[in-house]
Amino acid sequence: MTGPEVVLPGVLDGRPVTDVIQEQFPGVWAWYGQATGSWWALVPLRDGPRLVEAINPGELRYALKKPAGWPWPRST
Repeated sequence: MTGPEVVLPGVLDGRPVTDVIQEQFPGVWAWYGQATGSWWALVPLRDGPRLVEAINPGELRYALKKPAGWPWPRST
């Protein structure tokens, strides 16, 4: 079984990774949190926006396919 691809912050195909993610998922805002070391996205859903956290861009893309069920970030 293979996991999400590992891509470090920076560029993908000469463009910022966040731009690529936002193109793939219209309406989503994506960014890399330098303080947290995580990749983040704010996803518009029917019940309101949802914050999604992932360890790398590949995992973030995976999470954005079903953001309502994604367990990160965990609420305290």
